[in-house]
Amino acid sequence: MTFFDARAVRGACLAVAFFASPTVDAASTAETVEYRVLATNKTSTMEKEMRDAAAAGFRFGGTMGGETSFGGNEVVVVMTRVGTAAPRYEYRLLATTKTSTMQRELQEAAAGGFEYRGQSVFSSMFGGKEVVVILERDRDASSKDRWEYRLLATSKTSTMQRELSDTGAQGFEYVGMTVASTAMGGNELVTITRRKVQ
Repeated sequence: MTFFDARAVRGACLAVAFFASPTVDAASTAETVEYRVLATNKTSTMEKEMRDAAAAGFRFGGTMGGETSFGGNEVVVVMTRVGTAAPRYEYRLLATTKTSTMQRELQEAAAGGFEYRGQSVFSSMFGGKEVVVILERDRDASSKDRWEYRLLATSKTSTMQRELSDTGAQGFEYVGMTVASTAMGGNELVTITRRKVQ
């Protein structure tokens, strides 16, 4: 009889503990998301501002180049931070009017562990419209994957179709595309593809 009384007592305590526990407000436990909007007409300035934001725990969210009401032709970048995120990411911006230069710089950055995150175009002060590519490196990444990049540039969509099919057959995957007036090719479709280095 004592055994059953003990179980009953334990059950009563558990029941009291369960019903006495406070309800949890889902909204109060959700982490806040902070945003930092960066805008400049100089890619060197943008890279510095992105590095400063990254040092404060922000991560790249998206980018677009174009004309704003007050800043003229600018690159605009949105960066986000969830809760009290610690610094983890590093950034590099590549900007050029020559697709051959972009191809070389992309590959050099990839060899250093950077990965493609986004691209846009904007009118620079000197070189006309530049292709801007944003690269990210995760300092805490457990995987050390390396990528080989191939940049395709043409003024004809039919040519781009053929070139994409050729690179796809070699294992390259599409990551981004812009349309820009480059220094060498006039109005061009600039497409970036990549594949893992074996």
